[in-house]
Amino acid sequence: MSQSQFCLQAPGDSLTRKSTFDSVLAGCIPVFFSPHTVYTQYEWFFPAGDVSEYSIYIDENALKTGNGSKRVVSIEEELFKIDREQVERMRSTVINLMPRLAYAHPNATDLGFQDAMDVALEALWAKRLKATHSAFFLKVITIVLLLQFRVKIILIGNS
Repeated sequence: MSQSQFCLQAPGDSLTRKSTFDSVLAGCIPVFFSPHTVYTQYEWFFPAGDVSEYSIYIDENALKTGNGSKRVVSIEEELFKIDREQVERMRSTVINLMPRLAYAHPNATDLGFQDAMDVALEALWAKRLKATHSAFFLKVITIVLLLQFRVKIILIGNS
């Protein structure tokens, strides 16, 4: 895998694939056949912008044959179309993704990059802040009011 330029990530029993992470951590450019293998499942860890900067996407339906028809797309032909400079740019982007997919040593401090835990916690925090802003603040206000009410009851009870 570490000697390969491209690593095919065909869907298996499920769309989640451990080899996706293994291949990226080995510096290999992943080739996906379903957008759900990474683009929709792991949006926290893989950039959602221009996915062609770090991966190849070939629609799995273009590879299927039926009723004696020929494939619409050849994986090999698609990969050979990519020039060397583009492969190097993609590999560079893949290398920059590596820290986001691995966990730093527990004793490491101030590494200068975000590891997988940092990325996940930041995404959860952002999601929490983004999701139902008003509902979140309503809960906070309710808790504060309840706490104030309890304090008043305690003070009245002690007087």
